[in-house]
Amino acid sequence: MKVSDAVDRRASIRAFLPDPVSDQTIQELLETSARAPSGGNVQPWRVYVINGDAMTRFRSFIAERSPGASEYPVYPPNLHEPYRTNRFELGEAMYAKLGIPREDKESRFAHLARNFEFFDAPAAFFCFIDRAMGAAQWSDLGMFLQTFMLLAVEAGLDTCPQEAWANHYEAVTEFVGAPENEMLFCGMAIGRRDDSKPVNDLRSERMPFDQWGTFL
Repeated sequence: MKVSDAVDRRASIRAFLPDPVSDQTIQELLETSARAPSGGNVQPWRVYVINGDAMTRFRSFIAERSPGASEYPVYPPNLHEPYRTNRFELGEAMYAKLGIPREDKESRFAHLARNFEFFDAPAAFFCFIDRAMGAAQWSDLGMFLQTFMLLAVEAGLDTCPQEAWANHYEAVTEFVGAPENEMLFCGMAIGRRDDSKPVNDLRSERMPFDQWGTFL
């Protein structure tokens, strides 16, 4: 598979099949992903994999807890244009695929809550970072995670990166046993997409080049 094909295929999947993914496959993908760029070769990512029996235990554990505030702002306050519209349009397109109208707030919240079920994915991991790290190292996390997602496509798998888990940071930290110096960044659902679910047909729009790129 060409890299460009993997980039085009990758999407944030919100409905997974129950087909298991082996620990070996996940470890191989993570080890290869660690070749992602990292300033000064710091390699700031810290990963905790949830799979098999651990996923069963985690789902029972998290169902008894309520999400709260995130340790970091997932979006800047007072998000301005064009970013506000980009986010709004994606949300409306997703709920249209789900058949949930704007006025049905209960169903919208119920779908958002599925984040905390990993959208039924059979496997997942949590990505943490040492609290001593700065913005540059957070960008390293993005490169590592994107590399993982593209390699997953090559392996016939699908993913969903989930910053929503930052709202459950205390419970996640407790379950995985992360030390106090580590901060939860996101979760990553792993599995195979359920093609029978219309939400997985969602393809987010991208702004045209002339709105964000400049040749000098």
